[in-house]
Amino acid sequence: MPDTKKYIENLSGAGKCIGVLTSGGDAQGMNAAVRAVVRMGIYVGAKVYFIHEGYQGMVDGGDNIKEASWESVSSMLQVGGTVIGSARCKDFRTHEGRLRAALNLVQRGITNLCVIGGDGSLTGANLFREEWSGLLDELVQSGQISEDAAQTHSALHIVGMVGSIDNDFCGTDMTIGTDSALHRIIEVVDAIMTTAQSHQRTFVLEVMGRHCGYLALVSALACGADWVLIPERPPKDGWEEQMCQKLSENRADKKRLNIIIVAEGAIDHNNKPITTDHIKDLVVSRLGFDTRVTILGHVQRGGTPSAFDRILASRMGVEAVLALLEASPGTPACVVSLCGNQAVRVPLMECVQMTQEVQKAMDEKRFEEAVKLRGRSFENNLNTYKLLSHRKIDTELPRSSFNVAVLNVGAPAAGMNAAVRSAVRVGITEGHTMFAVSDGFEGFYKGQIKEIKWGDVGGWTGQGGSLLGTKRTLPAKHVDKIAEQMRIHNINALLVIGGFEAYLGLMELQAARSKHTELCVPMVMVPATVSNNIPGSDLSIGADTAINAITDTCDRIKQSASGTKRRVFIIETMGGYCGYLATVGGLAAGADAAYIYEEPFDIRDLQSNVEHLTEKMKTSIQRGLVLRNENSNENYTTDFIYQLYSEEGKGVFDCRKNVLGHMQQGGAPSPFDRNFGTKIAAKAMQWISKKLKEFYRDGRVFANTEDSACLLGMRRRALLFQPVVQLKDETDFVHRIPKEQWWLRLRPLMKILAKYKTSYDVSDSGQLEHIVRLRAKDSSAI
Repeated sequence: MPDTKKYIENLSGAGKCIGVLTSGGDAQGMNAAVRAVVRMGIYVGAKVYFIHEGYQGMVDGGDNIKEASWESVSSMLQVGGTVIGSARCKDFRTHEGRLRAALNLVQRGITNLCVIGGDGSLTGANLFREEWSGLLDELVQSGQISEDAAQTHSALHIVGMVGSIDNDFCGTDMTIGTDSALHRIIEVVDAIMTTAQSHQRTFVLEVMGRHCGYLALVSALACGADWVLIPERPPKDGWEEQMCQKLSENRADKKRLNIIIVAEGAIDHNNKPITTDHIKDLVVSRLGFDTRVTILGHVQRGGTPSAFDRILASRMGVEAVLALLEASPGTPACVVSLCGNQAVRVPLMECVQMTQEVQKAMDEKRFEEAVKLRGRSFENNLNTYKLLSHRKIDTELPRSSFNVAVLNVGAPAAGMNAAVRSAVRVGITEGHTMFAVSDGFEGFYKGQIKEIKWGDVGGWTGQGGSLLGTKRTLPAKHVDKIAEQMRIHNINALLVIGGFEAYLGLMELQAARSKHTELCVPMVMVPATVSNNIPGSDLSIGADTAINAITDTCDRIKQSASGTKRRVFIIETMGGYCGYLATVGGLAAGADAAYIYEEPFDIRDLQSNVEHLTEKMKTSIQRGLVLRNENSNENYTTDFIYQLYSEEGKGVFDCRKNVLGHMQQGGAPSPFDRNFGTKIAAKAMQWISKKLKEFYRDGRVFANTEDSACLLGMRRRALLFQPVVQLKDETDFVHRIPKEQWWLRLRPLMKILAKYKTSYDVSDSGQLEHIVRLRAKDSSAI
């Protein structure tokens, strides 16, 4: 069979010129995208130009369009906003403006544009592309360019990346800046919660989102808000009464604070705006609660980009350059977007039309359709919020008479508590009696099991660590006692939230089913570990928080190194034998190298890294950052590498080392981990309800099939239930890692962006997908 793989080595940008601009409202992560475009462009041999101040700079020309160098994008990664400036440009909307812009580009030989902005900026770029040949004809006629120049530059290629904190663009799961904006919102909400709790206050928070409620919805999910108002789902008539009733019920339930989140574009059923002041007046007049309003405003656009946004923007920037290299004159303008965990290309105008359709549907009061058009990710967030927010009165609940136990196993991971809260509340809504097991399997066999109610998990989403307590103990030795506890408490299903021990534990429990009928119940595991080393899942709860902790620390360390000059830091990360934290942390922090177990290295590699850093010190970037996974090599320890670098770098640079340790497991969970934990646990609970009905025979639950003990994992674009038995072949049990790991494909990106020549398989890139197909595929998207 012929080798159909495509490699970066076979793609050349020689003779091509790429212009990169940021346009419209700024968003954190734009700089990471600019950096990736510049470095990838230079790497493949193209010339890359900064176009300062967006389209205004393109129209004005002159010093606004400057050639970029490798070093000119150094230290941009951790800066919010856009370093090359952005402006809303009236001139570009006129034909004369676009004519001047075309002249400025042709004079510099630029026929490839990478536009980072919102839908307005991208629509403008597409119009420019459609007019291009006509504009060149005009320039030839007026004698401003020659016939030859018009021939040489006859086609304009455009690739877009969506930079917008609102996440209001159809065709991509996440836009650049959204995750960082959620970080800002959640930091504020966490801070407000402590003061609200002290005074028993109600807070009404207004977040950005004129036409899109994504930020409001996800932040409400991530902080367990009492009420949320978004433009896509106007509340029904009489909502004021319902909201006040909910707030007073929560207060009666010993909850000392209320949080109401309002999108700035929130409307009622008659398309009339709902303001924060209106809500405050309502709460004060009807309930008499002490109420305060906080408008977050431009805080949400500011600050340093989150790790997720840096990686997303870096991946998209590299993909954008690939798309430009492969474009032919007939290729439509495309947008590089994210679907699940995969970078894809979608036609720009399809995305823009779909985005405009959402607005049209909302204007015409077709709100349910608007939610569907927003995409599965938005719809699932909304459904999960509805599921968790409305506490039913006992008489309304279906009584299932099933008992479901939840436990945490392994090391603590941020987001575990959000998952437990979600599971408990969904379980109660489905009519089950929920039991919490303390301290993992150890607490299980000791009988530390008690019923857990709706109110018991209030305020859990923002808490780090594991409130139930967690241990690494495996069940095999204590299986008799565990079976006895299952019988005593009549446990009909198990939900295990944890890391590799949880995975092994589920296998051991399944193997013991032949001896103990008590274990013949539906069991499901949700992966939660900072190491992200669970077979069957691309991501685990807790990994995003750990990556952010690593990135924040690396930012500070880089700043310290820049101050002292000529300094290289060696940083050791956690992860067992799994190199995820070192690799992805390295990509987000702009590391020069990351040593991991999965990619064996020898003394020659270490030597070449030292030489690489020696060369780097001759440039204006006089600092280095090297990450090492804790178990990457038993002989090349962190101390060894530190001593080697210190000796070899004598007279050129000095060295420092830093072991990050358990700070990677602690801290408040990131918005992503809260949201991911909440959604994945809700889905797991719904699966349990389905299986309980399926396996209920003659007055009892009996489940002995392979598919009744599953792991729920995120695979590329969807959440899938996979029987643990079937995952055995995918597991390296000695090193506690999956045999194949998707993120290894990101390693060449890190090397390219650090100026190493490397082989990079780009076979996954390049297919232009249509939005309709994207929608159809992600029926189980998160």
